[in-house]
Amino acid sequence: MANQDEKQRIRQRYRGVALEEIEKVPAIEDKDIFEDESDKQVGVYVRVSTDDPRQTSSFELQRNHYTDLIARRPGWHLYKIYADEGISGTSLNHRDAFMEMIADCKRHKIDLIITKSVSRFARNIYDCIGQVRMLADLKPPVGVLFETENIYTLKEGSEMALSFIATLAQEESRTKSSAMNLSYEMRFSRGIFLTPELLGYDKDEDGNLVINEDEALTVRLIFFMFLYGYTVQQIAETLTNLKRVTKRGNYQWTTSSILGILQNERHCGDVIAHKTWTPNFLTHRSVKNEGENFKKPKYIKRDHHESIISRDDFIAVQQLIAFSDRGRTGMLPQIHVVDKGALRGFVIINPRWAGFSAEDYLTSVEYITPTRKEEVIADSTVTPEIGTVDLRGFEIVRGQFFGANRACTITLTPEVMKFTASCLQKLDNCRLIELLFDPIRKLLVARPTAKGNRNAIEWLYFDGKKYHARKVLGRAYLPVIFDLMQWNTEWPYSIQGECLGNGQDSFLLFDLNDAEGVIRQRKADEADATATPVVGGPKQPVKAMPQEWLSSFGTEYYAPAAIAPAEKTGWNAQSPGKPTPRNDSFTATSEAELKQGITTMIETMTEGSAGNG
Repeated sequence: MANQDEKQRIRQRYRGVALEEIEKVPAIEDKDIFEDESDKQVGVYVRVSTDDPRQTSSFELQRNHYTDLIARRPGWHLYKIYADEGISGTSLNHRDAFMEMIADCKRHKIDLIITKSVSRFARNIYDCIGQVRMLADLKPPVGVLFETENIYTLKEGSEMALSFIATLAQEESRTKSSAMNLSYEMRFSRGIFLTPELLGYDKDEDGNLVINEDEALTVRLIFFMFLYGYTVQQIAETLTNLKRVTKRGNYQWTTSSILGILQNERHCGDVIAHKTWTPNFLTHRSVKNEGENFKKPKYIKRDHHESIISRDDFIAVQQLIAFSDRGRTGMLPQIHVVDKGALRGFVIINPRWAGFSAEDYLTSVEYITPTRKEEVIADSTVTPEIGTVDLRGFEIVRGQFFGANRACTITLTPEVMKFTASCLQKLDNCRLIELLFDPIRKLLVARPTAKGNRNAIEWLYFDGKKYHARKVLGRAYLPVIFDLMQWNTEWPYSIQGECLGNGQDSFLLFDLNDAEGVIRQRKADEADATATPVVGGPKQPVKAMPQEWLSSFGTEYYAPAAIAPAEKTGWNAQSPGKPTPRNDSFTATSEAELKQGITTMIETMTEGSAGNG
């Protein structure tokens, strides 16, 4: 019964009152945009998709049309015509005139925007609808009139039609993009390549690349200087000072323009198509067609046109660019191996070159010191001299077991190495060191070196009171050491070392066979199969000692000497390394030829510049 009473009350309430008792005040009806004669500041947006001169007529026709249209409408006043030329409509990027127009709308300088069609305004549905809604929300609102489609965005119900047409415009862009990509694919597969303007070349009447000798001189100088050891910054400064002209007629050279020339295979006569591609036709952002983004087939034509530099020099330059870390290292590096003295058989580490592998280290040692392995084996069978205590079976206890906080220790990761303050003190806080590695015995050495050594590493800094060890970047060589040691790349490794020698002829020695892995503990519920159970707190690292340490306290007393016996070789801990031949399939221009070529080319350019002046 209660429900019936409630329903009756609702029916009574919604019967309302008599219509004559209600006074209705009519709203102001929206006027058709062409009937509204109120004053309006009108902005016109014009866009042509290419900057081809033939598009100029289309651009001017649109400009004239809208100037006349606005002049005929009572109350309409042309504020400004905003024009983007040679810009795609699928993104707002680089559409400077469009963004200027939107900014003027937000500053209340424009009441109405007129444009030819939805596709002129935007071919991206997200941008189109988003900008229209934003303009409609302004106080006062700004409407957009799309003339071809006869859509006015402040008119009720316009968004559905606009969304539909914007979707068609976006799909049309996608179709055009796919058709263009297919066209390129067909061209490339038939050996018909695009030949954009390139420094060092002109085009003949058939579109073929022919050498421009004056520009080619600049290209050769760039390659020769880079191979000789100049940085891209130094090359850019040199060309700017020589007043050499870029392909675009500029006299100011940049590092990016130099790098672009060095990496362009067309200078050695080859052509590679599809070096980059665009995954999204809306953003137009290109990516390199390699690695996980290798989604398009590459087309390569060797000797497509006459070369300016040799293919071997081009390959050498690409290696220098790809493998040098933290700056240039000069000519293509060679591995240097010490062939005499206490560090015989040690490879001198190049701290900025990532192009050497573990196999390269081992091969180089065998080349310079072919008996190195036999020497190591012979040293392992030491017999005590007559009259001395026979200590065979005894071990020298590892320093790690004593827990010395001030021990000379080094910590390695695949990217960084860090020395303790004790290491600095043992080498008298020398500013620069050189690293050496014995790939057979797995020994790492740090020895003092002088300024000017290309392999020098600055391993400390002074704060005004005392010296501190700095982190030493090692992305170029530490992965090789990790590979040789078969270490887990997720762990840092800590090794205690010792100082051998005296004064400037001393060095720090670290036996990497005695490395302790420093394991980061994880919570037990972490979804990681390699997680280590928590012991003593989730953030407390654990040192993992080598398996062999379970059955020993240290190394055998008569274990192989860490270094070559002084009585056999002489100490000479500063003995320089001997270069080994590069194992390359190409032969780049020699250092002497590069030097002579650079000198001759600069003289020629200087004389030419003086003559032009």
